[in-house]
Amino acid sequence: MIELESVIERRLIEKLCEGDSQWTYRKDIDTEEKLWENFKYILEQNNKAKLNGTPLTESEFAKIKNDISHATFYDAAKWLVGENGKVYVHVQRGNETLHLVVLNNEHIAGGSSVYEVINQYRVFKAPDDENGKNRRFDVTLLINGIPLIHIELKNKEHAYLEGFNQIKKYIKEGKFRGLFSNVQMFVVSNVIDTKYFSAAGAEELNPEFMTGWIDRENKPVTDYIEFTRSVLRIPNAHEMVTKYTVLDNDKKKLLILRPYQIHAIEAMREASKIGESGYIWHTTGSGKTMTSYKATRNLLMDIPSIQKTIFLIDRKDLDVQTKMAFQSYADNDTIDVDDTENVDSLIKKISDDNRQMIVTTRQKLQIMINKRLKEGTKLYDKICSLKVAFVVDECHRAVTPETKREIERFFRNSLWYGFTGTPIFDENKYEKRGDLAQTTSQLYGECLHSYTIKEAIHDKAVLGFMVENLGPTKIEINVEPSVMYSSENHMRRVLNVILNMSKAKFGMQNGKGRTYEAILTVGSIALAQKYYLLLKKIKEGNDELKINENIYQSLPDFPKFAITYSLSENEETSGVNQELMKESIKDYNEMFGTNYGLDNIGAYNSNLNDRLARKEKKYLDRSQQLDLVIVVDRLLTGFDAPCLSTLFMDRQPMTPQNIIQAFSRTNRLYDGTKEYGQIVTFQSPNEFKENINNAIKLYSKGGDGNPIAEDFDTVKENLSISIKAVHALAPAPDDVMNLSREKQKAFVRLFRVLDKDFSHLKAFSNYEPSILNVLEFSQDEYEDYAAVYKNLMAIFHDSKNNLDEDDDIIRDDYELKAYSKFKIDFDYIIEILQGAVDMIEDIKTDNDEERFYLELASIRAVIEEYMEDNEKNGKIFEEILSDIEANKDKYIHENISVVINDILYSRIDALIGDFAKKWFLNFDDVKYEVYNYKYGELENANKLKESIDYEAYEKSTDNPMKKFKFRVEMIKDFKENLMYELDGYVR
Repeated sequence: MIELESVIERRLIEKLCEGDSQWTYRKDIDTEEKLWENFKYILEQNNKAKLNGTPLTESEFAKIKNDISHATFYDAAKWLVGENGKVYVHVQRGNETLHLVVLNNEHIAGGSSVYEVINQYRVFKAPDDENGKNRRFDVTLLINGIPLIHIELKNKEHAYLEGFNQIKKYIKEGKFRGLFSNVQMFVVSNVIDTKYFSAAGAEELNPEFMTGWIDRENKPVTDYIEFTRSVLRIPNAHEMVTKYTVLDNDKKKLLILRPYQIHAIEAMREASKIGESGYIWHTTGSGKTMTSYKATRNLLMDIPSIQKTIFLIDRKDLDVQTKMAFQSYADNDTIDVDDTENVDSLIKKISDDNRQMIVTTRQKLQIMINKRLKEGTKLYDKICSLKVAFVVDECHRAVTPETKREIERFFRNSLWYGFTGTPIFDENKYEKRGDLAQTTSQLYGECLHSYTIKEAIHDKAVLGFMVENLGPTKIEINVEPSVMYSSENHMRRVLNVILNMSKAKFGMQNGKGRTYEAILTVGSIALAQKYYLLLKKIKEGNDELKINENIYQSLPDFPKFAITYSLSENEETSGVNQELMKESIKDYNEMFGTNYGLDNIGAYNSNLNDRLARKEKKYLDRSQQLDLVIVVDRLLTGFDAPCLSTLFMDRQPMTPQNIIQAFSRTNRLYDGTKEYGQIVTFQSPNEFKENINNAIKLYSKGGDGNPIAEDFDTVKENLSISIKAVHALAPAPDDVMNLSREKQKAFVRLFRVLDKDFSHLKAFSNYEPSILNVLEFSQDEYEDYAAVYKNLMAIFHDSKNNLDEDDDIIRDDYELKAYSKFKIDFDYIIEILQGAVDMIEDIKTDNDEERFYLELASIRAVIEEYMEDNEKNGKIFEEILSDIEANKDKYIHENISVVINDILYSRIDALIGDFAKKWFLNFDDVKYEVYNYKYGELENANKLKESIDYEAYEKSTDNPMKKFKFRVEMIKDFKENLMYELDGYVR
C-alpha cells in the first residue's frame, strides 16, 4: 500500500530526532512570526553577556530582520561564511556596536549550536499578490533558528522531480523570503529516490544538477531514511552547509559538493590525522579542482599541526586557470589563497608565520630549494622544518618521481596528496629507473578514494563518449603511413568531415552563440601548421575542398579557428615555425580585436583558453567565439571547457592514460542537447579501437554501464525498433489526435525515444538521409509526427484540460533533438539577397529573367523559414525582396547590408525616441544602454536613473509618482517592454 505523505513526513522526523544530540522537533513553529520569535530567543540566549541581560528592542530586532532577509540565496551564503567560522549580526546601542554571534561553525554537534526540525510551515501570499496562493512547506531543518536545509517529500506514486518543480514554483512565487531566504540546500524525495541540490534562483535551477547520495564505495543511497542517516543527521547536516559548500564568486553561485568529493576530503583528513599520504583517483571532468580546493582548505582548517598547505601545479597556462578558479572560490571564504607571482613572493609567503594556503608551481618551488635558499641559514632551517601538506593537481604531470624526491628531502615534515583521473598502475607503469617510483601508489601512497569514469557516467556527473574510428583500414603497399597521413589528400578528407559532416557535433541547430566547439589534435607542430594553412585556404575559397552551402546557412562565419602550442612546444628555434606562429596570431588579432605577438605568446595562449572555456559572459556572444582549435598536446590535459563537444584526432593512438585525459576534454555536462563527448579518429582505426577499449577497461575498475556509446549499426537498429513502436500505435501522424488520452501519453513517451535514437544516429559523421529509406521512414515524416507531438504538449500544458500539473508528461521539460532545420542566420539572408541584386545586370545581358525570379522565389522560402525565429527582421527582408522584385533597376550596385541596416536603425531610433520621451530621458543615454544591454542587465542603470528630468515629469502630470518609484518603473519598462520591442532588431 502506498504511504500517505503525512506518514512519510512523520517517519523522516522520527529518524532525524532519534538518539542523543540530534534534531529537536518543534511542532509549534509553523508561521513566520513564530519562526522569528524562535530565532530571537536563540540569538539572545547565545549572546547574554554581550547584551548584558537586556533583550533586543523592537527597533534593534527590526534592523536584524532586515539585515538577514536576503535578496538571493547567494547573498545569504556570503553572510553565512562569517568571519573565522563565526556568523554575526551587528547592533548599535548608544555609542557601542554589539557583534552578536548567530552561528559558530566551530561548534558542530555541541557548544552554542541548536538543532531543530519543523514541518507544515505556513507561508502566506504577499498582500499585494492578488493571484498568489498560500503554501505549506514539508520539512525544514533549523540551525540556531535559521532555516538552512529544506525538504519536499512525495510518495511512491509521484516522481521526486515533482518536489523539485514544487520548490522552483515556490521560489518563483517569492515564498522563500525573510529567514527562509537563508536556505542553502534543498532535498527532494519520493521515498525510493532522493536527491539534493544547492539553493539558487528559479531561473538558475536545473534538474540535471540534482545529486543523489553514494556511500564511500560509490554505492547509491536512494531510500529517504538511509539518505537521512547518511546526510541529514548531526554532525553531517551541519557540515554539508558549512564545510562542503563553495561560493563561486565569478558565477555568483552557491555550490554544494557531490558525495564522492566529500568522501575524498574526509579520507584525506583521516589520513592526515595519522600522518599518512595517499592519492585521490577521481575521473577527469568530475570536479577535481573544486575537490582539491576544498580538501586543501579543510586540511588547513581541521588539522592544527599543519602550518601550510601548498597546492602544487605545473605549467604556467594551467597555473592561471587553476589560480583563477581558486581565487573565485576563496573570495568569500574564511581563508586566504596566496598565489606566488615569483620565487621571492613564494619565499616570503612560505616563511611567514601565518597558517595559509599557497598556490604555486613546482618550477618555482624547485628554484627556491635549489637556487635561492642557502643551507645552514635561519631561513633555510625554518622553511625546511615546516609541517606542510602538499596537494598536487594532475599529480603525474605536475611532479615526476625525481622532483617529488627532491622536494620531499627538503621538506622533511611533509604529507603528500595527489589528485589524478588516470593513475599509473602496473599495467602502464613508468620505465624502471633505479629505485624511483613506477606507479601512483609507489609515488604517493595508497588510493584514499576512487571515483571512476563508469561511476561518474552512471551518476550523470559526466557524459559518456561516442567514438568514430574513420581512419583507413588498409594502407597502400609501399606507402609509408607517415607519408600518407601527412598528405594533403588525407588532410582534405579529415577537414571535409570536420567542415561538412559535423553539423550536429558543432550543435549548429542550437543557433548562433549557442554552438559547440572542437579541438583537432595532430602529431607534430609542423602538421598543425600545415592544417592551419590549408584550413585558411578553404575558408577563403581558394581550395578544391568547399564548405557546403547548408553550413553557411547556419553559420556564415564558420569555421572560426586558431592554433596553439604549449610554451615548451613553441620553443623550437625554427624560423619557419616562428614566422607561421606570428602569422596565425595576427589572424587571431584581426578576428577578435586583440593585440598579441610572439613576445607575449603566454598571454595569447591564456586568452585563447578563456575564449574556448566560455566561462566569462563576454564569450557567450558569437563574435567572441571560436569553433575549432588546432593543437598538438596542449589543452588535452587539465583544460575545462563544458561547451567543447568534439575531439578530432589525426594522430597515432596514445597511451591509456593519455587517451582518457584527451577524451575527457569533451564530456563535461553543458546543456540539454549535448549528450556525449564526441571522438573522431582518422588514423589506425583497429589499433585505436583496441587501445580505447584497453584504456576504458583499465580506468573503469568495475562500475555500471559502458562509457562508450553504441556504434552506428546498433543505433540504427534501435531507431528501427523505435519507428516500429510509434507506427504500431499511430501508423500515420494524423492518427495520433484520434487516440485516447492515455494512448496519447504513450505516444509522447514513444516519440521521445524515437527522437533520441534519431538524434543519436544523425550525430554520426557517416549519417546520410538515404539510410532512412531502409527503415521506411523519412525526415518529413519525423517533422509531421513532431508537429503533432508539439500540439499534444500544448494541450497537456493547458490547465483547462484538467491534466494533473504534476503528471510526468508535464514535468519533464523534454526538448526534441532530431530536427533537420538549422536556424538561418541574419547575415546569410543579407548574403543571398546581395547575390540576387548582383544578378540584375547579368540578366539584362543574358536576357534570363526566369532564372532571376526563380532565385527570388528560393530566397522567399528561406525568409519564410527565418521568420519562424525572427518575425520582425523577417518582415524587413520580405519588404526588401518584394521591392527588388518590383523595382529591380533601382537596386543595381546597391549594398543590401547598408539598405537593411538603414531600415533597422531608423526603427530602433524611433522606439528609443518614444521611450526617452515617455520617461523624460536623454535619447543618447537610452541608446547607449540599449546597445550595451546584455544578459538582462543594463550597463549603468544608476546613471540612466540619474539622467531622468524628474522636474519636467512632475510638471507634466497631475498625480506624479514618487521619484524612487518613477525610477523603478522606468527600469522595469526598459527591460520588459523596450527591449522586448527591440528584440530581433538589436543583434
